[in-house]
Amino acid sequence: MGSSILRSERGFALVIALLILLVLTLIGISAINTTTFETSISGNERVGTDAFYAAEAGIEIGRNQLPDTKSFYVPALGKDSSCRSGSLHDNSPKDLKSLGPYPKPGFDSSWGFKRYEVNATGSSFKAKKEIEVQVRLGPFRTDTGY
Repeated sequence: MGSSILRSERGFALVIALLILLVLTLIGISAINTTTFETSISGNERVGTDAFYAAEAGIEIGRNQLPDTKSFYVPALGKDSSCRSGSLHDNSPKDLKSLGPYPKPGFDSSWGFKRYEVNATGSSFKAKKEIEVQVRLGPFRTDTGY
């Protein structure tokens, strides 16, 4: 009697079908988790890119106002983004920094250049990016021209 029970294949197809359904369910759950994770990554990348472009716009604002070194804050560059002068660690806009005269090879002492440092912080939603550039202006006459 024991050998006839082992030779009976009744219910075996049901067990195989349930195992296949279990494997397919695990694959589906894994695919959903991967898709959710990738969507989160792409959203964070988009917000970070928006913050970078806001900081880049801040650099352009700072460059356009040179040689005036006053601070700036632009609250609405686009949807939910802003920029200001200064670094990420500052709580308020900071003045642009003059680095003084800058001699350049090929120009005598009657010509001058000036250097400035421009820091800009862009933010979009909760992301923040900071850009720092050094700008050289010139040449301009430094002597009286007589």
